[in-house]
Amino acid sequence: MLRRGFTEIDTSSAIVDVSDVISTKYVNDPIHGYIKLNKHMLEFIDTPQFQRLRNLKQIGSGYHVFPGGSHNRFEHCIGTSFLANEVVQGLSLRQPELAIDERDIRCVTLAGLCHDLGHGPYSHMFDNEFIPRARPGIEWSHEMGSEMMLDYAIDENNIDIEDDDVKFIKRLIQGTNIPVCDEKMFLFDIVANKRNGVDVDKFDYIQRDCYNVGVKSSYDFSRLMLNSRIIDNEVCYDHKEAYNLTEMFHTRYSLHKRVYRHRAAKAIELMMVDAMLIADPVLQISQAVTDPSQYQHLTDDVVRDIERSKDPELEAARALIKRIHKRDIYKFVDEFILPPELASIANNHVINEAEIVGHRSTNDDFVERDVLVEFCCVHYGMHKDNPVDHINFYSKHSVNEKFPIASEFISLCVPQKYEECIVRIFTRTASKRGQIQRAARKLIEKLNSNNVACSPGSSPPSITPNRGFTLPEDMSLEIAKRRRLEFR
Repeated sequence: MLRRGFTEIDTSSAIVDVSDVISTKYVNDPIHGYIKLNKHMLEFIDTPQFQRLRNLKQIGSGYHVFPGGSHNRFEHCIGTSFLANEVVQGLSLRQPELAIDERDIRCVTLAGLCHDLGHGPYSHMFDNEFIPRARPGIEWSHEMGSEMMLDYAIDENNIDIEDDDVKFIKRLIQGTNIPVCDEKMFLFDIVANKRNGVDVDKFDYIQRDCYNVGVKSSYDFSRLMLNSRIIDNEVCYDHKEAYNLTEMFHTRYSLHKRVYRHRAAKAIELMMVDAMLIADPVLQISQAVTDPSQYQHLTDDVVRDIERSKDPELEAARALIKRIHKRDIYKFVDEFILPPELASIANNHVINEAEIVGHRSTNDDFVERDVLVEFCCVHYGMHKDNPVDHINFYSKHSVNEKFPIASEFISLCVPQKYEECIVRIFTRTASKRGQIQRAARKLIEKLNSNNVACSPGSSPPSITPNRGFTLPEDMSLEIAKRRRLEFR
């Protein structure tokens, strides 16, 4: 028996294909160790469309805050394909009755490999922040970009693959709960699980991001993979893994809270968006999402393109990038965690730049351009729901029967809420921070008063400012004090 990764392979009667041996390569990955790259994977990896991923930082602007976060989409996609292959091979060995064939294994592996082909500069910033502002109304996501770039890579490099396999790979990348004719539905749980979010994409990026940014993680994805079974066309897990799964979703939440939505990283992201919006009419950045030949060259290097340009129309964009290099970034002003009952106000119609300007004091001189309002919801993966409630388990005493496990049977210390909505305020002009914070808190006081007026005789929930974020009354004195400390 030969053991590679998590899968045991019986080599006693194996017939070795010399061409497969010649075309196979191995890479040493810091997360998974040696990864085998077969000829089908290499056909995609050794293309300009896949090599582009070397120039896309996995955590986007977070690299400016976490120096170790220099890893790229390239290695994440290889790691995800490795795990996808391990999962489907393991299921095939443990449950031969599933009739998993070579095509299933190949397509699931390639879906893991190509699932992030469509990411743009600075990862999620591109499709979540830049595109909605640069091309409002267009329906576009990085998953759609992955499908576009998959087709382009096949056509440009003459990759020999059946049309039905390409369609299957695209569906695996998108993920679905809707039955697909002639396909095994549990395969759609492996790369992009829409049922409960437990998939190899998450296994890899959580472990890889934790490793690179220095965040400790206690959950073990290898146990999940070894203790999975297919019951009623669904991936189920040993009931002993319930707390391990809870830890995985908590780690995801923690990464969003501490890394992906770090205040300084978000401030830099806002500056990147401003710079790219200024440059868009000249460099046609946003037009690339519908042209794969242009999108192939669109990476994090777009920032270098702006810096190198001598075009006078890009002067303001160059100035913003220079500010980032000098750490003269947009300043965080305030943050409010909304009570669940008031989460619905987290939209631009209730709290926005214009409303904050409308609550200025007489001597305040900030304008709407100085204010940036950001809304975000941080959750365990399924918004208000506990994702573990959507997972089915089995027991060694009854391996073919699935059942859910309520959170109170996992631990009494698990969260009672699984989502928080946050309002954050930044400013483009550091000297206006104090003014903007006072105005924003006046707006919050008004909203609280309106809630009380609408609920006579009761105690409605209110938004409470965090005293830790309260700025000094005279910010000019605070800035002068810092300067004196710097020159001692």
